[in-house]
Amino acid sequence: MLRTADRLMNLIPVFSTLSWRLFWMTMLNRADSRVPAGYVFSKTERQLLDHLVPDRPVNPARKKISLSYYITKLARLCGYLALPGDSPPGNKAMWRGLSRLTDIKFGFLAAKLVGSW
Repeated sequence: MLRTADRLMNLIPVFSTLSWRLFWMTMLNRADSRVPAGYVFSKTERQLLDHLVPDRPVNPARKKISLSYYITKLARLCGYLALPGDSPPGNKAMWRGLSRLTDIKFGFLAAKLVGSW
């Protein structure tokens, strides 16, 4: 797949964009976890996460629309358990979750496009 330098050069911007977004959302969450999720996730991404990752009982003070809530859902998409004593999701779980969400979103948008014919 990546046997030529041209293909590798095309892949680097994709990985750079994903890693920048991952770093940005992680730092934004650390700075203030009450930030609305709409700052980071699109409406489609939030709807997909709500549909794919079932809700768990949460503290009533923690709002469902917060960035922290959706970051946990994103990490759970790739296997993060989010148990009560767990630390926040790490870089690997976030990377895998974001990559998987991006693939799912592209598939969803493509199905929506084809379905409109």
